[in-house]
Amino acid sequence: MDSLTEAVLSGATEVARGDVPQDYTAAHLRAEDVGMFEGVDDRDVRRSLRVGKVPMPELAPDEVLVAVMASSINYNTIWSATFEPLPTFGFLKRYGRQGGFAARHDQPYHVVGSDASGVVVRAGAGVSRWKTGDHVVVSCIQVDDHEPATHADAMLGAEQRAWGYETNFGGLAHYAVVKASQVLPKPGHLTWEESASVMLTAATSYRMLISDKGARIKLGDVVLIWGATGGLGAYAVQLVREAGGIPVGVVGSERKAKALQALGCDVIINREELGLTEPQTPEDVIEQGKRLGRAIRREVGEDPHVAFDYVGRATFGLSVFVVRRGGTVVTCGSSTGYQHLYDNRYLWMNSKRIVGSHAANLQEQSELNRLVSQGRIRPVMSDVHPLGAVGEAARLVQTNRHIGKVAVLCQAPTEGLGVTDPVLREKIGTAALNPLRGL
Repeated sequence: MDSLTEAVLSGATEVARGDVPQDYTAAHLRAEDVGMFEGVDDRDVRRSLRVGKVPMPELAPDEVLVAVMASSINYNTIWSATFEPLPTFGFLKRYGRQGGFAARHDQPYHVVGSDASGVVVRAGAGVSRWKTGDHVVVSCIQVDDHEPATHADAMLGAEQRAWGYETNFGGLAHYAVVKASQVLPKPGHLTWEESASVMLTAATSYRMLISDKGARIKLGDVVLIWGATGGLGAYAVQLVREAGGIPVGVVGSERKAKALQALGCDVIINREELGLTEPQTPEDVIEQGKRLGRAIRREVGEDPHVAFDYVGRATFGLSVFVVRRGGTVVTCGSSTGYQHLYDNRYLWMNSKRIVGSHAANLQEQSELNRLVSQGRIRPVMSDVHPLGAVGEAARLVQTNRHIGKVAVLCQAPTEGLGVTDPVLREKIGTAALNPLRGL
């Protein structure tokens, strides 16, 4: 254990006294492994995700070094580790061509991970808002604050990148290098692992549903949520309820239906019971869409105002079909495929909208973090793994055997640490803070 880790784990207030190690333990990919899955049907991420030492990068003036206590698995780590749709080393090489500090990112290894909670242990010369010892959570988006578009909406900036996916030095590691503009205060009532399982998916859901850049749901809106017990969907259910809407959650098993009940979802639809599969023809879309529409109307008496869809090819045509006249389909991804089949007549003739949404800007993430800090939005962590078993944690997500978020302990030696507001935690209750744990 290096002296800096000892200082952090001991709760030392003067973390700056510890020496920054020359290398650190990280979950990473290797460039020489890019072709390892050629001709293989099952791109098992346990084969490509390595855990070992990598060199500590130099800190830029606008960055902070975070001792990562915990992180979590997001689907972009699955993409990275399967080298699909593109190997991420191409992203790192293009970024590195900018020169200067960007050149650090072009390495034969890629430290992955886009969530983290931890302790600031160093701050660059240009950082004024954060200091060593601060407990923080990390946003998944890095932006160029010299770019004009960033100051209107950072997600429109040409230089915005997903940290730990399109950049190096991500969060599934003992240390992470992040821009100071990525950092937010850690909610004091949450543990390290709970807080590390929130920001990427919850903030993405916030922008999709609540922000004026997304669907802008309002009191009473009926919202169809595909994959409602996944990392995105489970936060979407909570956000719809907090906004006064009616969440209609779609899941594929009784186990996941029980998880939805634990989240307080108003309407639960088991797609297997309705015979909802990936439509193969336009006729399939219409037939399955009619079944789904009837099921929703039977429960709430009307068609949904909004469809929350990150599943993609298997669901997108149904989303377009089933939302009401003037309704909105909001999408942030396509985990089942990027080529979507839908009948455009049902879109244009009924004045429906499709809204593309990607991650969230810092203001949106701050607003979401405020709701978490108030205890209004709660973690959806279902499982916790040590960093050494990150491959197994990622495999759960890859094979869709998980519920909610799968957390990973990095420098935190055990679960349950990092709470600085025990009063709020006791008021909410540990069980209420972890509605999906053990399901």
